[in-house]
Amino acid sequence: MTFTPFELLEWQGRLGPTAAYSLADSGCRPIRLRDLVDSEQSLNRLLDSELSYPPTRGTDPLRALIAQWHTGSPDHAPEVIVTVGAAEANTVAVETLIRPGDHVVTMSPGYRQVWGAALNQGAVVEEFPLDPRQGWRPDIDALADMVRPDTRAISVTTPSNPTGTVLTEEEIRAIVSLADRSGAWILSDEVHRGTELHTEEASPTFWGRYDRVVCVGSLSKAFGMPGLRLGWLIAPPALMPKLRQRHEYTTVSAAGPAMALAELALTPVTRTRLLNRYRGFLRESWTQMQQWIASHDQLLSAVPPEATSLAFVRYRLDLSSTEVAEALHARGGVLVGAGAHFGTEHHLRFTYGQEPAHLAAALEKTSHVLKELSA
Repeated sequence: MTFTPFELLEWQGRLGPTAAYSLADSGCRPIRLRDLVDSEQSLNRLLDSELSYPPTRGTDPLRALIAQWHTGSPDHAPEVIVTVGAAEANTVAVETLIRPGDHVVTMSPGYRQVWGAALNQGAVVEEFPLDPRQGWRPDIDALADMVRPDTRAISVTTPSNPTGTVLTEEEIRAIVSLADRSGAWILSDEVHRGTELHTEEASPTFWGRYDRVVCVGSLSKAFGMPGLRLGWLIAPPALMPKLRQRHEYTTVSAAGPAMALAELALTPVTRTRLLNRYRGFLRESWTQMQQWIASHDQLLSAVPPEATSLAFVRYRLDLSSTEVAEALHARGGVLVGAGAHFGTEHHLRFTYGQEPAHLAAALEKTSHVLKELSA
C-alpha cells in the first residue's frame, strides 16, 4: 500500500531551519515557563513531582480539568485520554475507527492529518468543501451527496485550519443529522477552541450532540504551549478501551512533567488568563495582517477568519501555491504554508499572530517577492 506523507510537516521540516521569518506554524507567541510557573507554590509543586511512570490515560485531576474546559463538566473525566499532542490523538482515533476499504469524508480545505492517516489505513477518502464564495462556510448539500450508507466517519475541524471558520450550531446539527443517517462516526478536531476573534465564548463543540463523536483538543494553540506536546481525546465510554489500547502501543502516556504543567494551565484562573492573552494577541495582529492584505487588493484577498491565528490568503498569480511559497522562502526568507498542502490551490496560509515588528518585517519581504512574481 502506498504511504501518504504529511506534506505540510515535511515542508516545514525541510525549509523551516533556513527561514528568517516563519509564518508557517499554526500557533503564535508561545508562553514561557515563567508565565505559567509564576509562584513559589507552583514551582515547588513541580520540583517535588516524582519522575515516575504517569497514569497511561493521564492523571485524574488533569482529566477532570480537560473535561471541565472542553465539555463544561468534570463528570466527563472518565471519557478523556491525555495524549502526546493532538497529533497522537488524531492518529489513535483514525487507527481505532478506520479499516481498509472504509468510506471517510473529510473537510477541504483542511489540516490534512486525518485525511492522510485515513488513506494510510486503506480508506476511500472524499472531501466536502468549505465554500469561499460563502465565506468558507461548509457546503452541507455537497456533504449530503457524499455521505453513503457505508460511510464510516466524517472528519471536521472547528475552528477550521486553515480558514478560521467556526461551525455554527445549525451547521453542527446538520452534520450530526447526516452522520446519524448512516451511523457514521464524527471525528472533530477542536484544537483551536479558545482562539475566537470576536467573542470571549469558546467555539461550539460536537461533544454531547451524538453518541458516535470523538473530539480532539490540545494546549498548543489558545494556551500557547505547543512545546508541551499535550493533547487529548474525548470519546464515548464503549470506545475508550480500544482507544486506550492503541494509545498504549503508541506512546504509553504523555510525560509526567507535561501533565503537571497542564494541570497548572487548566485551573480556571490561569486558563482564563492564558485565553485572554492569546485572544488579545490575535486581535492586535489580525488588524495588522488585514491592513497589509488590503494594501495589495489587486493581488491578494482573504475571508476574515472567525478564530485561529491563520489567514488563508488568495493570490492572483499564474503560479501554483508551492511555486509561490518556494519563491517566498528562497528570495525573502519567509516560510508560509502552500494552499496545496490543505487541498486548495492559489492560496497561502499565513500565521499572523506574531510580534508586530516580526510580522511587519516578514510581510515587507513577502511584498517584495510578490511584486517580483507579478512583474
